[in-house]
Amino acid sequence: MSKAKASIRTPRAQVRGLGSAKHGVGHFIGQRGSAIALIFLVPWLLIGLRTRSAAATAAMMWIEVPLNGLAIFLALGAATYHMRLGMQVVIEDYISRPITRMILLILNTFFCVLLFAVAGYSVVVIAA
Repeated sequence: MSKAKASIRTPRAQVRGLGSAKHGVGHFIGQRGSAIALIFLVPWLLIGLRTRSAAATAAMMWIEVPLNGLAIFLALGAATYHMRLGMQVVIEDYISRPITRMILLILNTFFCVLLFAVAGYSVVVIAA
């Protein structure tokens, strides 16, 4: 016998559970889609606020315009979603203990939802 330890498992059974989790494409598209949205939304937001940074009231008046408020809301949503996906990849790649990984993934999601809720509430309060 050439192998030191022969396995009675079939080749399919030996690789089961080691292949694709069938979630990579959706994650990839979400990450790229949010990045493309941020390419357009962040410069628009920075330019719009930069030109009105001399007075806080001018910036608040700019946010009160419905289209600007909506775009800020979309930028916040895309940024927090993009951040959550990026941190998820880092946690999944570098945290090896399953319990720690699960807790960090849950905390990551809660933190991003909380951040979006606070920032979105702030935009709604200013725009209202």
